[in-house]
Amino acid sequence: MYYPDEFIEEVRMRNDIVDVIGNSVHLQKKGSNYFGLCPFHNEKSPSFSVSRDKQMYYCFGCGAGGNVITFVMEYENYSFAEAVQYLAQRAGMELPRQEYSPEARRQADLKGTLLEIQKKAATYFYYQLKSSAGKAGYEYLRKRGLSDDTIRSFGLGFANPYPDDLYRYLKKEGYSDELLRESGLVRIEERGAYDKFWNRVMFPIMDVNNRVIGFGGRVMGDGTPKYLNSPETKIFDKSRNLYGLNVARRSKKPYLLVCEGYMDVISMHQAGFTNAVASLGTAFTAQHGLLIKRYVHEVILTYDSDGAGVKAALRAIPMLKEAGLSVKVLNMKPYKDPDEFIKNMGADAFQERIDQAVNGFMFEIRNLREQFDLTDPEQKTEFFNRTAEKLLVFEDELEQNNYIEAVSREYGINYDILKKKVGAMGNRAGLVREAAIRPKSGIQKKKEREDGIHQAQRLLLTWLCEEPSVYARICDVIEEQDFTEDLYRQAAVLLFAQLREGKPNPGEILSHFINDEEQYREVASIFNTKLKEGMTKEEKNRAFRETVLRVKKNSLDYASRNVQDIAQLQAIVSAQKSLNTLNISLD
Repeated sequence: MYYPDEFIEEVRMRNDIVDVIGNSVHLQKKGSNYFGLCPFHNEKSPSFSVSRDKQMYYCFGCGAGGNVITFVMEYENYSFAEAVQYLAQRAGMELPRQEYSPEARRQADLKGTLLEIQKKAATYFYYQLKSSAGKAGYEYLRKRGLSDDTIRSFGLGFANPYPDDLYRYLKKEGYSDELLRESGLVRIEERGAYDKFWNRVMFPIMDVNNRVIGFGGRVMGDGTPKYLNSPETKIFDKSRNLYGLNVARRSKKPYLLVCEGYMDVISMHQAGFTNAVASLGTAFTAQHGLLIKRYVHEVILTYDSDGAGVKAALRAIPMLKEAGLSVKVLNMKPYKDPDEFIKNMGADAFQERIDQAVNGFMFEIRNLREQFDLTDPEQKTEFFNRTAEKLLVFEDELEQNNYIEAVSREYGINYDILKKKVGAMGNRAGLVREAAIRPKSGIQKKKEREDGIHQAQRLLLTWLCEEPSVYARICDVIEEQDFTEDLYRQAAVLLFAQLREGKPNPGEILSHFINDEEQYREVASIFNTKLKEGMTKEEKNRAFRETVLRVKKNSLDYASRNVQDIAQLQAIVSAQKSLNTLNISLD
């Protein structure tokens, strides 16, 4: 599905990008732009720029960039059509009748139908749980301490112990084998069709908009695997979703409780901890961390207290930190998981453990300490060496000093000695990095020249966006074809057309590249090349002239290598000579 270009452009223009992003990211004005911490990667110094003039955002750290529509798509995990609808409603605009291209219609219909199939399957599983056929599943859930209200709230269900029960039901509902295969709920083989889930208690997985996108299933009895999850489909991406997030994101708590499984989440919600979530049958990923960062700034890990749970916590901590989240780890001993703890100790005791959760870095050091016998001087020295090495992760001096102080207090090592050791290791690491720099080869130099040409072309396009008046000074010298990089030339064609009308609009230009993510990000970066700050008027004029000449000279050199006849070559040589006397300035 798609909307008319005119409507999309009006939606974009009526939603000021600074206002929209400012609702999610704290922005501060600096010069003509606004800056904040990038919501798409972890950073301590703001490199996320939002331009009201260009109606664009760009992160100089991770390269994320786009216009107001793509920000909503990335930040809210919306499709293009969903982002347009959201912004139209925000601006009080009435949605026009949707138009379709054949491919857009196919994709939209497929996604809509897959969501419809998941919803029907969830309803069917819930019905089975409440019927006599689902008695075993219902008794299992009740035995696990779940109330009828909780079962209903999470839409829990049961897949009958027949390998094609759901398939036959969905076929009667009119869905084709191809669609059912795409849904991830059915396997279609030469010998027949088989349900992905059977003889299992079913856990519907919902996205943040409360739409069923997949399932998890817990086998009844001793079958394997114990837990089975939907495969990834057009609507289900494990790394972009967390079980329970649709409810947890509305919690007023400033942190999320991250646990291992469905039952832990459900038990915690039933006990009043409605800010609990879990990854979907996969290891915690950096994407999960960035997803959580949208809603809170702190995470408390409530993984199982066994060896596997500890390893999972140690894997998750650096990813959560990389996403810019504060991390703590909850101690559930002597019990294995939150479900078991709450059943035995109650919600108040669990809240006490939350309040006592240990800092993530100190948890890492505590587990490192268990690998050494501190009564042995050699092992004790190695423990402190390893600890000093881990302290190098803190780049901020104050933060590093605070952790050095905490470690020295906790493990009885002199603060000054530990600080000196950390400093020595940091210096050695710097020398190693410096030694890794090698003399540049001919290939490297050629690449640098190419990068320099690309940089000049990008710089000129950015200059034209930020100071459109300079177009009049170069239009007789520079034309679209002088941008020899194909993507840059495409952007130049669109920009020059706007400049001729006196209305440069980079945000609108980006819309032409929306269907190719790689090109979209590159074009966003083209219009956000950094111009050197603090230049004098003379320096700025010289930089502008050199940029224009470099772009033009490269264009003529490129043309000379592809010349077709002597007349063309003579014209190129003449143009090259004229560059020596070309006088261009910003004045």
